[in-house]
Amino acid sequence: MNNSNNSPVLVAGATGFLGSEICSKLVSENFSVKALVRASSNRVKIEEFKAKGIEIIQADLKDQSSIEKALEGVSTVISTVSCTFSRQEGDCIQTVDDEGQANLVKAAVAGGVQRFIYIYFCHMSIDSPLQKAKRKVEKLLAESTLKYTILQPTFYMESWLSPALGFDHRNAKATIYGKGENKISWIAVKDVADFAVASLQNEETVNKSFELGGPEALSPLEVVKIFETAHGKKFELEFVPEETIQAQRFGAQDPLSESFASLMLSFAHGSEISMEEAKRMFALNLESVHEYACLDV
Repeated sequence: MNNSNNSPVLVAGATGFLGSEICSKLVSENFSVKALVRASSNRVKIEEFKAKGIEIIQADLKDQSSIEKALEGVSTVISTVSCTFSRQEGDCIQTVDDEGQANLVKAAVAGGVQRFIYIYFCHMSIDSPLQKAKRKVEKLLAESTLKYTILQPTFYMESWLSPALGFDHRNAKATIYGKGENKISWIAVKDVADFAVASLQNEETVNKSFELGGPEALSPLEVVKIFETAHGKKFELEFVPEETIQAQRFGAQDPLSESFASLMLSFAHGSEISMEEAKRMFALNLESVHEYACLDV
């Protein structure tokens, strides 16, 4: 489908892992793309966007007037914004994930935006300030005049199977939260980007929410075995008991720390996603954990 004549799609959170994937996918599908960035955003990423023909729009979700200006002439917004990994001065769950996202929704309504794709995480078994902010934004969207689609992916392979969260496959070491026996429907960032772009071209997705997972549910211990086979190395495992994570959650000094601990507990409990409805609407080939494990073999 050629979308070159459509008015622009604005991607908020464009320089993040998911936002960057979405921008690239939109360009490949011939959409006109605007990347919402901040003055402090990664300059290398911005130059990469410019080389792809993506228009750079500078604004901050904490500044309502800058958001209103950024949305001029925009037909669609895709928001992946969160303070969890890219924090600047003044960023926190309240100012970004709660009030900032609300600012974006309200400005989209006032500015005549037609479609709004909101991407956050799926329902987690342990509540947190981050999840409460997510629910507020979802409610605001549902009660608005916007044609919205809410995508709720489970745990990303690129994040939770990375050294940043204790899964260091290059050195054959893995931190296991809980017993590691509960299954998770791991999903790839690029697949979530594909879901987002496909949503724009499918009217059946309007005013609906979709929990998203990958092609199969596997426990962290099963994932370790897949990596051991793919890389020919036996992993050294470190187990973090749920009681330890719970103590970390109760002792958290700020909402973000509490939310991270809650996510780890939810991870330990597992997150198995039914993909029946999503598979019916989206004809996408999803990356498996085995394929991910073999990427750099």
